[in-house]
Amino acid sequence: MRVTSNTVRDPRRWWILVVLCLALLVLVVDNTVLNLAIPALNKDMGATPSDIQWIIDAYVLAYAGLLLTSGALSDKYGRRRLLIIGLVFFGGASLLAALVTEPWQLIAARALMGVGGSLVMPSTLSILLTVFDEDERRKAMAAWSAVALVGLVSGPTLGGFLLAHYWWGSIFLLNVPIAAVAVVAALVLMPESRSEGRRIDPVGVVLSTAGLTAAVYVIIEREWNIPLIAVAVLALAAFVVWERRQERPMLPLHLFADRNFGGASFSILLMSFGAGAVMLMLTQYLQFVLGYSEIQAGLAMLPYAVAAAVFNGVGAALGQRVGNRALVGSGLALMAGGFVVMAMTTGYGGLLAGLVVMGVGGGLAGPSAYASLMNAIPVEHAGVGSALNDTVQQVGVALSIAVLGSVLAGRYTAEMPAGLPEAARESIGGAHLAGLAEPANAAFTSAMHLGSWVGAAFCVAAALLAVSVLRSPKPAADPEPVYSS
Repeated sequence: MRVTSNTVRDPRRWWILVVLCLALLVLVVDNTVLNLAIPALNKDMGATPSDIQWIIDAYVLAYAGLLLTSGALSDKYGRRRLLIIGLVFFGGASLLAALVTEPWQLIAARALMGVGGSLVMPSTLSILLTVFDEDERRKAMAAWSAVALVGLVSGPTLGGFLLAHYWWGSIFLLNVPIAAVAVVAALVLMPESRSEGRRIDPVGVVLSTAGLTAAVYVIIEREWNIPLIAVAVLALAAFVVWERRQERPMLPLHLFADRNFGGASFSILLMSFGAGAVMLMLTQYLQFVLGYSEIQAGLAMLPYAVAAAVFNGVGAALGQRVGNRALVGSGLALMAGGFVVMAMTTGYGGLLAGLVVMGVGGGLAGPSAYASLMNAIPVEHAGVGSALNDTVQQVGVALSIAVLGSVLAGRYTAEMPAGLPEAARESIGGAHLAGLAEPANAAFTSAMHLGSWVGAAFCVAAALLAVSVLRSPKPAADPEPVYSS
């Protein structure tokens, strides 16, 4: 059974959407500001490069590994309940992160933040799915994804301001009041929803958590860790076999037989791969090659967020008259065009044009891709279905950073003249510290052009997949909406 209408159409649903966007915003902003604090963590806390890597990875591992489990728990015990617990957990862990004094303590706090984030994220989209009917859901998803884009780009600007005026812990304290406001608003405005009769599958929980955690760790570490690869493959394969044998599985694998669900999932995976490394490339290009400050770099990327936010609304409106396949395909093709512009130009002028084109494309493709996926999910699986969407995006971004990060690093090193110090040939930051900015800037620009061509190729692949697989859903009669407090 597809979700064609919410079972309870709450008159406060647009206020509920504001709460969901607040919850999403706190997660997105937090993830974008941490990279700016790395120099301060080096200086003030004495964090080594290994410590820094674990401070970043601890969150990702906890978050990605627990997403499916959290989605299943929200379906069983209540989506509002899990959202509130996650926000309290995330806010409390953020407060701890701001007060710690040792790297290992910050690593532990970041892992706890990842647990909280894994509880919050599936609940935001699953509550949206159950509160809005199909006619309004596309507009709600457009607003939800626009907030994510704005947070993604405005995070570095806000983080740069805080780091310029306060200590590094201020970037974590920022999360506390936003989470508190979201908790109070959820308690006041949001109805509870759950799927009666849903059961928790302990074996599925263990297998999915172990498999996803091991897989994401292998991806982000970019190493051939044979034991962990074996754990990831065996655990995920066992999870699929186990779920196929269950009468009421934790994850309904038959969803992938639906062309719209499977096509949208893989399109989102490729789209996330193509776009996921944009920040990785541009933050370094703007700050090192163009010499922008943290705040200037954040402001320089705002046109991307503005274009995406505006065309999220346009895409949502067009979705009432134009099929998902056409919007997703054309949007992804525009994103590929933005990458091509970036691959063929230098300086901020060309970069600005490429970012605006990418923003337009992402705005058109995003709501339709999410609508295709979410409209194929049965309401009793709203939480785990939302978690699957989040997992697909997380894996896509992690793969993007790992693969395109390796492409960037390899091309940069190959373009640097032989005989220079090893630190300068490994990173543009090391080259600037060694007084070798000119050859490093040229090498990194070449590397960014190659990375842009790779991003364009993946966006084209996603567009072709969407056009060939997605189909218009069969019309279904909507039940009369019911109001409830």
